[in-house]
Amino acid sequence: MNCNYFGKCGSCTLHDYTYEEQLEKKVSLIKKDFGLSDIDIIKSESKNFRYRAEFRIYHDDSGISYAMNSFEKRALKIDECHIVSPLISTLMIKLLELVKDNHILKHKLFAVEFLTSTTDEAIITLIYHKKLDDSWKEEAKKALLSLHSNIIGRSRGIKIVVDKDYIHEKLTIFGKTYKYKVLDTGFTQPNPKVNQKMIEWVIKNINPLPNSNLLELYCGLGNFTLPLSKEFDKVLATEVSKASIKSANENVMLNKIDNIKFVRLSAQELVEAMDKKREFNRLKDINLDDYNFTHVFVDPPRAGVDEKSCEFLKRFENIIYISCNPKTLKRDLERLKEYEIVRFATFDQFAYTSHIECGVILRRIS
Repeated sequence: MNCNYFGKCGSCTLHDYTYEEQLEKKVSLIKKDFGLSDIDIIKSESKNFRYRAEFRIYHDDSGISYAMNSFEKRALKIDECHIVSPLISTLMIKLLELVKDNHILKHKLFAVEFLTSTTDEAIITLIYHKKLDDSWKEEAKKALLSLHSNIIGRSRGIKIVVDKDYIHEKLTIFGKTYKYKVLDTGFTQPNPKVNQKMIEWVIKNINPLPNSNLLELYCGLGNFTLPLSKEFDKVLATEVSKASIKSANENVMLNKIDNIKFVRLSAQELVEAMDKKREFNRLKDINLDDYNFTHVFVDPPRAGVDEKSCEFLKRFENIIYISCNPKTLKRDLERLKEYEIVRFATFDQFAYTSHIECGVILRRIS
């Protein structure tokens, strides 16, 4: 990929490598850190792979432009970005043309977020350092007609939605298509093609027995949950975010899946419920004794799984661990020494950066 801002924009830190070279550099570090000689490697597209992106807006005497942080931590004006989806690339140009001569939309505009899907739906969120009012909403409605995108305005304590604050995504997993409703504030994997391969990698390597049940922690909107439900008799998935649980339940209905139960519980609360130390009204329609959990799936934040939760994971024969931080993954694997690594994978979600995600299938040592 050729980019005029390589070496200037601080976003792509591995700019001085080809795609294959930067991937090999990251994979070699993972192999060394984890003492592995054979791992699965899930590649990204070399360009146009990010379906979610945020840009600063830079104002000067020549007008407005997009900006990113330079390596010197200064604002770097840009007019294109080759890592974002084709739709974001198109919308970047159209939006700037529309806003630059519109005082209401331009005034104190601080940043722009783009969220797109493989179904070519989009949300454009305009972030301001000013109070938004009805005049802004009227101009945003006109922008919606021009850009064919949902528009959201945000400022301190204010959110104005023009049309919708969600889009739909589709993932095809081993020939079966799953539909997702994605909120503007909901967490999504930014690289949908790698995301699909991640899910397929998990399904390919778990091999559950008949009548197996899955417990999932940190389930989000059901990204992994929905496809994995096809492999298990029953699934119980937990998440602490109310918005994510609401989305997950809507996605279950959207896909007509009947063997998943989503519940808003933290890992600590789940342990208390399973040990019958505490009753939760949120579990009033769920009998935990009805589940035969053979597998537990975790996809935690960068901080990884806390020590108490790691002890909880040891109750299960099989652990599926997706990690966005190799350092905390390594720490957690050291806490799980009773398990052997069945398969290990790297997922290159963020090409041209040092960041890489990992997946591990663990089985208790007999």
